[in-house]
Amino acid sequence: MFNVDDYIMYGKTGVCKVVDITNEKFINGEKRKYYILSPIYNNDTVIKIPLDNDKVPMRKVISKGDMTALINDIPNMEILWIDDEKKRIAQFETMLKSGQCEELIKLIKSIKFSKKYARSIGKKLEKTDRDIMKEAERLLTEEFAIILNVYPNEASSYILSQID
Repeated sequence: MFNVDDYIMYGKTGVCKVVDITNEKFINGEKRKYYILSPIYNNDTVIKIPLDNDKVPMRKVISKGDMTALINDIPNMEILWIDDEKKRIAQFETMLKSGQCEELIKLIKSIKFSKKYARSIGKKLEKTDRDIMKEAERLLTEEFAIILNVYPNEASSYILSQID
């Protein structure tokens, strides 16, 4: 369970702040608790999600120590590539939906590796791969920016320099 003022990762929305926890009473008398979330990088949105939600992954933002350990482990992370585009995209979507930092880093590292290879033989990276990498970079950058207390663009250049 999260508390008010916790920063969490909420699915593909990214970093949200828990601004409230409310009780809702329905017509049938049933009560249900909800988190009220405010996406940090989209101030125009408020999200109301049941505490017992199991459809969209939610987790606390990782600690600075965990972030440092992940960054230090980047050279040891495997590059994943599946030649069959449909299978690759399905695998990458699963990794993206997990929202786990290590999976996002592996995803970015794998697609960057493929991008370099494609360039070396005069080809371009598939648009779907580029879009998935962009989304993974956004989620990772937002989380690391909150941890480091910097703007996302500052976190982005730092992260990408570590992955290259």
